[in-house]
Amino acid sequence: MKTLRVVWPVVLLVGMVAGAIAFGPMLAGRFAYAVQQGQNQAERENLAELSRRDAMSPLFRAVVRTVSPAVVEIRVEKKVTVRDPLGNDEFLRRFFGDDLPLPLRPPEGSRRRSRPREFFQRGLGSGVIVDAENGYVLTNHHVVGEVDEVTVVLSDGRKLPAEWVRTDAQTDLAIVKVKPDKLVAAPLGDSGRMEVGDWVLAFGSPRGLQHTVTAGIISAKGRAIHGGSMYESLIQTDAAINRGNSGGPLVNLRGEVIGINNSIATDSGGNEGTGFAVPSNMARDIMKQLIDNGKVVRGYLGVRIQDVDEKLARSFKLPGTAGALVAQVAKGGPAEKAGMRDGDFIVRINGEAVKNVNALRNAVAALTPGKTYPFEIWRDGEKKTIDIKIEEQPADMAGDFSRPTTQKHQQAAAEKFGFEVGELTAELAKQHGYDQSVKGVVILSVEAGSDAADNGLAPGMVIVSVNGKEVATVAEFLSEIGGKSSSEGVRLRVLDPSGAKRFVFVTPAKG
Repeated sequence: MKTLRVVWPVVLLVGMVAGAIAFGPMLAGRFAYAVQQGQNQAERENLAELSRRDAMSPLFRAVVRTVSPAVVEIRVEKKVTVRDPLGNDEFLRRFFGDDLPLPLRPPEGSRRRSRPREFFQRGLGSGVIVDAENGYVLTNHHVVGEVDEVTVVLSDGRKLPAEWVRTDAQTDLAIVKVKPDKLVAAPLGDSGRMEVGDWVLAFGSPRGLQHTVTAGIISAKGRAIHGGSMYESLIQTDAAINRGNSGGPLVNLRGEVIGINNSIATDSGGNEGTGFAVPSNMARDIMKQLIDNGKVVRGYLGVRIQDVDEKLARSFKLPGTAGALVAQVAKGGPAEKAGMRDGDFIVRINGEAVKNVNALRNAVAALTPGKTYPFEIWRDGEKKTIDIKIEEQPADMAGDFSRPTTQKHQQAAAEKFGFEVGELTAELAKQHGYDQSVKGVVILSVEAGSDAADNGLAPGMVIVSVNGKEVATVAEFLSEIGGKSSSEGVRLRVLDPSGAKRFVFVTPAKG
């Protein structure tokens, strides 16, 4: 009996061990699966709890409720005078010569004249009330500049005519003054505190759809995409921005305006996730000057500058590429008076580091004319400091602070053709898909209803020649388009992003 009592437990234990060996892997797998299922269920319950609490949506909704009353739609009208091309023999003879096709010939013995006609060109944009007490609305220059009538439509449907409009083309900003009647404002925040990755909301009226709100993040800061005459340090965002959003606010999650939407990078004409806004810190300064002085006063240094690469930096014995190289000092300008030379490399202004050409342009523009500032430079491998008394930027400088332009008549001539051009920078070439070898000037905007628009010219196209002469810079383009031979029209050769080239003959607006 004792033997039996001892044997049975031993047999049972042996059986359990054998079973564990045989079925262990399967049991372990089931156990691991059960653990994983338990973890997944716990995570799902956690998600459900977070969803019930819904932390982000209430915050977004609160921002929208706070900011929306300050967002406005801006409607503009401009009277345009055009001539009927079918009644203009000179227009037709440019294409057919003296042998006009029979249907287009005037009756024998008669003289047909072009008939001037007037119509109103209408447009839509957005804006934001930033001062309810005084009725100040912040928007873009390209929304309200050079129009005849501006009407501000409030969130409650009221329509207020503009009492006055003041704009600054070089930053694409404008102030519209309306009657301060029961207005709600959104405060300007500190754009300098915003970081890449921060959440932002974009407000506006894209395609005329009032009070549209989109969300995204700040994708980059300090962008300069237009070049030429623009002062830029743009905020880039992937919050959807489309036509009609221009002038609307870009807002942080505290309900503060940290940017004014002004442009997008696109091949399709619509949002592709790359939008830009003028930072609020720049807008605040421009707004104050427009309100107080009616214009923007900028500092003037009197140098032509360029960025440097590593090879150029080594050749000048520079410590790095951060800064701006003086390519040419303007005669009689503040820089020459203070002893600055060609080849000097500017790295600091008034103690603030200079990153590149765009940063230097913005920094100089913000300096107060009449005051003296220390400029830290590298010259012949040595660091020096030059004190320079800044002057006021000449009114005819067109944004290029390197030197004033004396070609006002050429700029006016270009505007008559209904489009604006800029330098084809490396960034713009890449943005529109052009090879770096392409030379010309890029079309920045085209006026609706102009002969240029009717002939298919569009932003992003590159003009490579004018009347058969190649142009590589804005100065060359303006020189050709401003000549007497262009008074009746110019022949352009244009390149589009697809790589196709064609000739276009465009005529200036009459009157």
